[in-house]
Amino acid sequence: MINEFTLKVKDVFSRDSFRTAKVLAGAGGLERVIRWVHVLEVENFGSLIHGGELILTTGVGLQTDSSAQLKFVKELIESNAAGICIEKGAYFQEVPYEIIEVADRNDFPIILFEETVKFVDITQELHSLIINRHHDLLGYLDSSSRTFIQLSMAPNGILKILQELYDYFHRAVFFVPIQGKSYYFPSNQKQLHDLAVDFFQSTEEESIPERMASIHNENFVYMPVEGLGQVWGYLSLHTRDEAPEEFHYLILDRAALAIAQILLRNRTIEERKQHSEDQFVRAVLQGRHFEKEEMKSHFPFARQGMTYRVFVIENQVTERMVNEEEWEDIKLQRSMAIRALFKRFGFFPAVSATKEEIAVIAAYPKTAESSKNMLGRLTRQLLQAKDSGTLSGPHAVCGAGRGYGHISQLSKSYAEAKEVISLKRLNVQETMIAYEDIGIYRLLLPMKKNGDLAGYVEDHLGPILKYDSQHESDLYHTLQVYLACGGAKKETAERLFIVRQTLYHRLEKIENLLGPDYMEAHRRITIEAAIKGYELLKGNE
Repeated sequence: MINEFTLKVKDVFSRDSFRTAKVLAGAGGLERVIRWVHVLEVENFGSLIHGGELILTTGVGLQTDSSAQLKFVKELIESNAAGICIEKGAYFQEVPYEIIEVADRNDFPIILFEETVKFVDITQELHSLIINRHHDLLGYLDSSSRTFIQLSMAPNGILKILQELYDYFHRAVFFVPIQGKSYYFPSNQKQLHDLAVDFFQSTEEESIPERMASIHNENFVYMPVEGLGQVWGYLSLHTRDEAPEEFHYLILDRAALAIAQILLRNRTIEERKQHSEDQFVRAVLQGRHFEKEEMKSHFPFARQGMTYRVFVIENQVTERMVNEEEWEDIKLQRSMAIRALFKRFGFFPAVSATKEEIAVIAAYPKTAESSKNMLGRLTRQLLQAKDSGTLSGPHAVCGAGRGYGHISQLSKSYAEAKEVISLKRLNVQETMIAYEDIGIYRLLLPMKKNGDLAGYVEDHLGPILKYDSQHESDLYHTLQVYLACGGAKKETAERLFIVRQTLYHRLEKIENLLGPDYMEAHRRITIEAAIKGYELLKGNE
């Protein structure tokens, strides 16, 4: 297929003008493509050639010493000429051994005419051939573009486009998207496919070499598939050991455009679906009424024996400054990434994303091997994604409400997830993510909401806090560490970086203020809860 549109050095031997010609050196370069034919009879040709030319010469303008001729050939090689045709005669009786050696070493074809030929006839014939083949190529590319566009509208269009490319080149071909499922053809080339996937997914876009990559001694040419100002993936062709030609890139470019149209169409469908899902999720989280048909549409997995839990990721406030066009792009990407992440860990997700937060309704079977394990694995991945900034800004905070047996109860789970986030923002417990992990705060948060918490703290810690305020002392912190150490004086002194005698003096003051029974079980639990309450109140100041 490719040979129909390119003229290679080996092809010229089928022409009448080359009937008596023979390859004197550089036979390894007969696959070189001829882009033009140029008669060159001057020693210092400078910028007269641009690469890909087949040079014709009698040597009339060259010096007769072999060193000058060797220099001439070396410069042609450096200029990436396709080869040289020498007419044997008064100026070239024979080609020196040094020239033959350098030509063989660089696979640079040297063709010798044993008889006199007309260079004008050769240039006219080959130029006509090159032009006609270029014209045929343009027609073929136009036809291929129409074929690719038709395939892009067919079911499973990406795979059909890859199959069409395979018919062109008889080489394995792959499409590796930035996100989502990759494709390859034929089906027995999974090993090469895995090489391409590993390369494109593990390499930064700026680091990918231009249009060609060598991966574990396998050569690939590729074309970025672009749309809406961003790269969506890479269309790649395995080329074995052969050098890629412009035809590879021209066809890949047409195919990449057709694949981009498929992705753009899918993206539009995904945006509409996401918008509808977003509205439904918000209605559920706010406790609004929804129709059963809506639930079936957005939660096809909803059935008996399922548990539903709400996850919330609060984003950076700075994203409120992102314009609407950019935000729609960010919103879709994040929603797709979040959905894929939850599915990976066994959940069935529905997503709503705003600039302030991402909310996910995640369903899972009650009979799942271990919902706690599923939640733990997902939590670790969410924290890693937060640190890398792939799902939201690095200062985003995650929280999850409890699991409920019916979707109508999820406004409670949403409120609980928000409470977890509010606690995390107060730094009262950095590692928690689920509502069931907040411990004593489940009792303290309602007290804080109804205004009873401040009174509770005052009743049980008031004397200590008042004393610290009046004397600029540190009895509260001493009490906090002493209780955390379980009443171990040696450990408490070490953690406070004070000597034992100083600790004894402080503990005596604490006992005088709180009473001698403050370390007894019932008083101790009360005081520890008051400390947690004080930290909660202090975090809001």
